Amino acid sequence: MRFGFWWKGAILIVLVVLFDRLVSAGTGGVVVAGFALAWLIGVIAARRDVRHSRRAWIAAGAACLFVVSLADDPGALAWVLFWCALSMAALLPRTAGFDSAAHWTARLMLHGLTGIGTVLRDVGLLAAWRSRTGNGVSGVATTLALPVIGGALFMTLFASANPLIARAFAGIELPSFWQILLWGFGTVCIWPALRPHAATIRLAARMPDPEPRLPGTSLTSVLLALALFNAIFAVQNILDIAFLWSGAALPAGTTQTDYVHRGAYPLIATALIAGFLSLAMLRPDRASARHPLARRLVTLWVVQNIVLVASSALRTVDYVATSMLTTWRIAALLWMALVAFGLATILWRILAGRSARWLVDRNMLAALIVLVPCTFVDFGAVAARWNVRTDSPERVDLCYLQQVGPAALLPLIELERRPLTPAKRDRVRAVSERVLADLSFRQRDWRSWTPRGARRLTLATARLGPDRAMPIKVRRGAWQTCDGSTAYAEPGTRP
Repeated sequence: MRFGFWWKGAILIVLVVLFDRLVSAGTGGVVVAGFALAWLIGVIAARRDVRHSRRAWIAAGAACLFVVSLADDPGALAWVLFWCALSMAALLPRTAGFDSAAHWTARLMLHGLTGIGTVLRDVGLLAAWRSRTGNGVSGVATTLALPVIGGALFMTLFASANPLIARAFAGIELPSFWQILLWGFGTVCIWPALRPHAATIRLAARMPDPEPRLPGTSLTSVLLALALFNAIFAVQNILDIAFLWSGAALPAGTTQTDYVHRGAYPLIATALIAGFLSLAMLRPDRASARHPLARRLVTLWVVQNIVLVASSALRTVDYVATSMLTTWRIAALLWMALVAFGLATILWRILAGRSARWLVDRNMLAALIVLVPCTFVDFGAVAARWNVRTDSPERVDLCYLQQVGPAALLPLIELERRPLTPAKRDRVRAVSERVLADLSFRQRDWRSWTPRGARRLTLATARLGPDRAMPIKVRRGAWQTCDGSTAYAEPGTRP
C-alpha cells in the first residue's frame, strides 16, 4: 500500500475522534463549525489532486462560506450546503467540471449512498494487499500471538501484585456498543471524501437528461387533457379572483379564514404536478411539442398555474395578517417564489425549445441564490420581530415566541415596552426571563456557545439594564404555562 493510503487513514482517525467529541459535547454550538473546518482541512491535506485542482478550490471556498455560517449559528441548511460543497471539492478533480446541475445532483446522491460501499471496498483492498505481502490474517495472528498473550499474562500478574496498577486498570472503560456504532457511522460519512468511489463518477456520467415521460399518450389525448385541465384550473382561478383578490363576500357557511387557510399548500402541490405534466406532454421529441394548438393550450395552462401560485402566496400572506408569522410560513413563501420561477422557466423552455439540462440548471441556480443567504438569516428573529410589531400587541402568541427560543429574546423585550395591560406585560416578562435564562445557560457552556448568541445576550443585557422589572413570583402550588400565565393544581383554587 502506498503512503497516501496510510496518511488518509491517520486523518480519518483524527476526524472520527473529533466527530465523537462533537456528538458527546452536543451539536448546538460553534464546535460544529470547528469540526466542519477540520473535515475540510483534512480533505485538502489528504488529497493531492484536490490541492492541484482550481475547480476544487472554488468548491472549497464555498464550503468555507458555510463554515462561517455554521460558526455564527449552526443550522441544518448550512450543514447540508457545506456537505454538498465539500463533496464537490472531493469529486471535482475526477470529473469534467461543472457540467450540469442534474449530473451533480446524481453525483452527490451517489456519493452519499456509496459511503459504506467505499469503506468495505478499501477494507477488501487492504486485506488483499496483506495476503499478497504475506501479512494476511493468519500471518498477523501468528506474529502477534506471543507479544499479546505474554504481555497480557504479565500485566495480569503485576495488577494482582500492585494495587496502583490494579486501580489504573479498573479505571479503563471499554467503548460501548453505541460508541462503536458512532465511530462506524463517522467513518462511513468521512472516508468517501478522502477516497471517493469510482462508481460515483461512472454512474452519474451515464445518466440521461431528466426528460419526464408519459408512456402511451397520443397527440389527441394530450390535446383533450390540456383542454380539460385548463377548464378545471379556470374554475379555481375565477373563484380566487372573485373571493380572494377582489374581497367579495363568501357564500353562507364559509368563512374568510377557512377559505384562505385551506388552499395554500394543496394548490402548490397542484402546480408542481402540472409543471411535471407540462414537460412530459410537450417533450421536444413528441409531435405535441410542434403542434400550434398544443403549444397554446400548454402556455395558457402554465400561466394559470402561475396565477394559482400567486393566489397561494396571497392566501399565506392573508393568513399571516390574521394569525401570525412563523419560520415555516416564511419558508413557504420562498418556496412559492421558486415554484413560480420554475413554472416560468418551463414555459420558456417549451416555447424557445430549450433542453432539459438548461431548465434544471436555471432552477438550481435560482434555488442557490435563495438558499445561500438563508443560511445567514435568523428567520426565528424575523418572525418574532414581525409578530410583536403588529397593531394588536395583546394578541401576540407568547407560546410561539417561547418556542422560537433565544431568537425571540430581543423582540420580547421590545414587546414589553409596548402599550399592554399589566397582566399581559407580566406574562411577557415571565416568558422573557425564561428565554433569557435559557440563552445565558447556553452561552456559559463552550460546547453550545455561538457568536450570534453572544451578540444577542449583550444587546439584551444592555436593553434591560441593571434594574429591570421582574415578573410577579408564582405562588406555591402553581406554575407558569408557555404564555407566562399562572396555572394551578386544581381549577378554581387560589392558594
